[in-house]
Amino acid sequence: MSQALEELARRPSRWLDATGNHSETVLSTRVRLARNVVGSAFTHRAREEQLHHVMHSVVSASHKTSGLAHGLLLRMGDLEALDRQFLVERHLVSHDLVEGPSTRGILIGPDETLSVMINEEDHLRLQAIHSGFQLSECWRSANALDDELDSSLEYAFSEELGYLTACPTNVGTGLRASILVHLPALVLTKQINKVLQGVTQVGLAVRGFYGEGSEVMGNFFQVSNQTTLGQKEKETVEKLEGVTRQLIEYEERAREVLLRDARTQIEDKIYRALGTLKYCRSIHSQETLNLCSAVRFGVALGLESLPELPVLNEILVFSQPAHLQKLLGREMQAPERNVARAGYVRNKLN
Repeated sequence: MSQALEELARRPSRWLDATGNHSETVLSTRVRLARNVVGSAFTHRAREEQLHHVMHSVVSASHKTSGLAHGLLLRMGDLEALDRQFLVERHLVSHDLVEGPSTRGILIGPDETLSVMINEEDHLRLQAIHSGFQLSECWRSANALDDELDSSLEYAFSEELGYLTACPTNVGTGLRASILVHLPALVLTKQINKVLQGVTQVGLAVRGFYGEGSEVMGNFFQVSNQTTLGQKEKETVEKLEGVTRQLIEYEERAREVLLRDARTQIEDKIYRALGTLKYCRSIHSQETLNLCSAVRFGVALGLESLPELPVLNEILVFSQPAHLQKLLGREMQAPERNVARAGYVRNKLN
């Protein structure tokens, strides 16, 4: 398992390749489905032997699926703290999963677009993650995996309520769809609060770079549905699709305003950010994220002589503390990481 994890740490995720629609604005799209297995108590009430049974059942069922038959199984109890943090940075697992008991784990498909968290808040959290704005495609991938697993597992389901989950907000479809969107122009034109207020007023949630409980960093916002009960999957997906298209339109309009009214200042900010990234000798992960955000903004504006989006996406992920240490094969204190990060970024850009 150690070798497989090391290989995972050295290759970029498929969702970083910027091949999806509107990838200059939307970094990734994700769909999660919460499911529980009949015969075992919900995770927070289950006995250890029940959680082991759930793990065994899910792994056995996954062998019969097309997306996870050759997947990688990682048990949290077998991983060091650095490995668990790496999985959080990779957007594969939640903080709840890595901080929980050793009976938790994750199954990861070969290209990382499909995965299943096991024994998190619910017995299963199926996840599909795609590059750019591909919400319908992401939903179809998650739904297909759900159907395959359903043929081997008996899900906890009520004809009246739908899928039964540990948290009432997931009861019904158990569907949580989200987009990770980059909105620097709305931030710079000071429209962001008004826009996000409108998003929340239509029943959607806005979170930070790592989702629930995380801070907004680098002008990245995660927008997702909040309720699942009484809604059909198609309605949830279509609603988020509509709001995302509006956000993209608002961001594009704000870009036009900035180019018209403050082009020199904006270009100066962007190229200064690129210069710092290209020639820095020590840099913090937060500063790297912010500077990459500025350069990414320049790509969206169509400015010349800037790195391609896949390169910037990889820097966003691989410059994070756990990724950097896994990539270089040793644990480091913050000052040493800052120097190593600068070297990594320079090599990627030069």
